[in-house]
Amino acid sequence: MTCVNNVITFVIRFCKLLRCRFRTQFLFSFFVTIAYFRAIFIRLMKMIPEIKIDDYDYPLPEERIAKYPLERRDASRLLEYRDGAVSEHVFSDIPDIIPSDAIMVFNDTKVVPARLHFQRPTGACIEIFCLEPVEPCEYNLIFAAVSSCRWRCIVGNVKKWKGDILSLYNPGIDPEVSALDLKAALVERDGETSTVEFSWQGGIPFSRVLEICGSIPIPPYLNRDTEDVDRERYQTLYARYRGSVAAPTAGLHFTREVLDRIKEKGVDMETVCLHVGAGTFLPVKSSEISGHTMHREPFSVSRSFIEDLRKGGRPVVAVGTTSVRTLESLYFAGVQCIENGHPSDIGQWMPYDKEYGYTLAEALDAITSYLDSEGLDELKTGTRIIIVPGYKFRVVDVLVTNFHQPKSTLLLLISAFVGGDWRRIYDYALSSGFRFLSYGDSSVLFRRG
Repeated sequence: MTCVNNVITFVIRFCKLLRCRFRTQFLFSFFVTIAYFRAIFIRLMKMIPEIKIDDYDYPLPEERIAKYPLERRDASRLLEYRDGAVSEHVFSDIPDIIPSDAIMVFNDTKVVPARLHFQRPTGACIEIFCLEPVEPCEYNLIFAAVSSCRWRCIVGNVKKWKGDILSLYNPGIDPEVSALDLKAALVERDGETSTVEFSWQGGIPFSRVLEICGSIPIPPYLNRDTEDVDRERYQTLYARYRGSVAAPTAGLHFTREVLDRIKEKGVDMETVCLHVGAGTFLPVKSSEISGHTMHREPFSVSRSFIEDLRKGGRPVVAVGTTSVRTLESLYFAGVQCIENGHPSDIGQWMPYDKEYGYTLAEALDAITSYLDSEGLDELKTGTRIIIVPGYKFRVVDVLVTNFHQPKSTLLLLISAFVGGDWRRIYDYALSSGFRFLSYGDSSVLFRRG
């Protein structure tokens, strides 16, 4: 960029020699040209992929979207993709497909009933969707709060909220709900989100308040209200840590029997925790993926698992795209430890900023050294990483995942994982009657390319 700045300085000096009537026109044309080439230069230096989102579209009929889960979790169909070939199974067969020497990684985040309905004195309904904690800022602390707390939220009908204190909508006059006297106050608006302060009576933790007053935020593409079945089924059996507003849906198929068979086979079963944000529901609105913004999602990984991963030599099976994004983010957290001495949030385009010459072992060693120096037993940070065609996978070898929406970042991840062969997989699933999206069927994909 120093060269560009020198050229600009020269042109400004040259313009002083021009007659005034030519100077403005010349400068305008020059700087427009410079801005154009500067943008191209920055893009090339960062190696941000040029990907048209329309290239990742496909027809998804409404009747192919699974609106409800099957009666039995592991009764869903399972598509296997290996070495370019597609085959069919039932999900209960997955222990026979996973390599016996594998490390299988599950995201043990837990979906919270984060959707609340309030009412203004005028009668207008206001829906508040809790996204992430503000005060206290840690999930464990905010769920333990016993009188008030603040969240960053998506607020429906926010224009109708004039700043008055809202009361929880309680049409059935539930005495347990009434006793809490849950209130909401608008603190500030910030673009598409708002900071909301909640207050309540009774001295119970906010986690319990949500269980009593909230509803599970099922995906909008289901086109229905939350029902009782969703409290159980829009949650994995191994969910442990509260914080997600969307389920890691690849895990919804696992039953106790399937998990036991995987363990009996000798597969090393490990967990990570990434709290899934509402950004998972957001469509890509830009024509190119470079115009899409990924939202931050916090994640944590134990030191002991990082050590096991460091040993290498075993295939890594990620259950769900959230596990993939967590595992692949570990490498870049290690790069930050090497170059900066500590990890920080993984930027959306960090994998594409430049070529990184560090091995996975070096990156993981750097993380454990950092954790030891700080006396920590787990890595806690955040990620905005986006995985698109051209991405270099460093950790994950096999992916268990559902079938995703057209023109979504998740579909781009699938394409990157199977070497661009996503359309063959999805054409087969569509023509063979597979059910799609959160409550739909599953697939196990062996990385290609």
